[in-house]
Amino acid sequence: MAQKNILPGFRNLGRIYHNLPTPALYSEMIRRREGLIAHRGPFVVRTGQYTGRSPNDKFIVKDSFNKNKIWWGDINRPIEPALYDALRMRLHAYLQGRDIYVQDCYVGADPGYRMALRVITETAWHNLFSRNMFRRISSKRERSRFKPEFTVLCAPNFKAHPEIDSTNSEAFIIANFAENMVIIGGTAYGGEIKKSIFSVMNYLLPQRKVLGMHCSANRGAGGDVALFFGLSGTGKTSLSSDPNRALIGDDEHGWSNNGIFNFEGGCYAKVIRLSRKAEPEIYACTERFGTILENVAIDHETRRIDLDDASLTENTRASYPLPFIPGAVDDGRGDHPKNIIMLTADAFGVMPPIAKMTPAQAMYHFLSGYTAKVAGTERGITEPQATFSACFGAPFMVLHPTVYADLLGEKINKHKVNCWLINTGWTEGPYGVGHRIDIAHTRAMVTAALTGKLDDVDFKPDPIFHVSVPAECPGVPTKLLVPRNTWKDKRAYTRQAKKLARLFADNFKMYEKYASRAIKAAAPKV
Repeated sequence: MAQKNILPGFRNLGRIYHNLPTPALYSEMIRRREGLIAHRGPFVVRTGQYTGRSPNDKFIVKDSFNKNKIWWGDINRPIEPALYDALRMRLHAYLQGRDIYVQDCYVGADPGYRMALRVITETAWHNLFSRNMFRRISSKRERSRFKPEFTVLCAPNFKAHPEIDSTNSEAFIIANFAENMVIIGGTAYGGEIKKSIFSVMNYLLPQRKVLGMHCSANRGAGGDVALFFGLSGTGKTSLSSDPNRALIGDDEHGWSNNGIFNFEGGCYAKVIRLSRKAEPEIYACTERFGTILENVAIDHETRRIDLDDASLTENTRASYPLPFIPGAVDDGRGDHPKNIIMLTADAFGVMPPIAKMTPAQAMYHFLSGYTAKVAGTERGITEPQATFSACFGAPFMVLHPTVYADLLGEKINKHKVNCWLINTGWTEGPYGVGHRIDIAHTRAMVTAALTGKLDDVDFKPDPIFHVSVPAECPGVPTKLLVPRNTWKDKRAYTRQAKKLARLFADNFKMYEKYASRAIKAAAPKV
């Protein structure tokens, strides 16, 4: 196929490697010395100084069409079209004479809402990353007719000049919705490709009344679907990976009138200190041909990896196709959810380990997106710190959070979804005094909620957070269900609970003018 037909707008490129399969990409990665093949076949790469997302380097081109739609601010930073054009032209000039890799794929398992995506990369391993993470095109005939609706251009070795380009550093991730293009440079972290397209979907789909969600999803033997929302460290991946339920996806989903569908075709799992015993399915993926391991330690002589080594970063990652997980749902789709679980790791030790929420309460907690950091996780943190991230994924929400919350509320009410709040954090006191809730107890609570074992149980409202707490739960000590009962110092519990309630209130002030009376009434009370 001629270069001009594949990549209009590019000039004088070297060789174009179009839709190479995984073994061929391995050959290219080895030939170009982009990393090492580890024992049993995974490919180990280094991403340089950027070992995670760079949120301060993310921009959206502001134009007349989107200027009143996008939630502008610290998360969605505007950049002028002229600055984008100048940077893109220099990027095109940089690629002249260079070989590039092109991978055609889809985003979204539902044919009615999927997006045809073309990923153009400077390196072979970023092309394999894209092949792992997005949904592959299996038919040669379909590939021959492929017409991209959106394009990602990733050139990690091309750097911006902040004083010229008005960027914050040499790295940049810029989305242009007028051109249907994302350009990435200055950073080799693979997650920028994945998350930039998640942000694109979260801009486009709500305008079609489809909710984009930062959540995992699984399906029971009877076809019932459960969604798991939660920030990092709350147990979203672990709890959704249930041997008795089939995994639909672990991170990004849409909810349309047809039901739930996975945006992706792969997983991007954090693997630092991953346990073969506790998470055998994910661990097995770190030993497979086709998996990319980012910044994982490797012995250069034996080629064996060390998942416990955090010398490069705590954010070590594995990218692998979803079919690597046994029993994963092949078509990436499911019915409308029967249950929604919102996860928090409350280090204050005051939120109930399981509670049922009304739709208004669910919308309140969805907008709040609460979890807590603990002492030692970041420099200067000596006591629990509340963290709020709207929609449990604010960095990827391009529209105002209330757009997503309103869609969630409509769908919860229409499909009569059960909504649960699960605290995977601390009990018998805050961090440093109490201890983290046993994962076996949390799994028992999730199972009870999803299998209907709590349907005939009495519930009582929490005195401060007002969510409904079950009087009993199979496999869980009754005392554990009411946080106050686990504290020796009841007055200390009350002080701590009121402190957290005030933090909720302070955070929610930015949404008050948009929220209904019912959502405002769902707030914790001091």
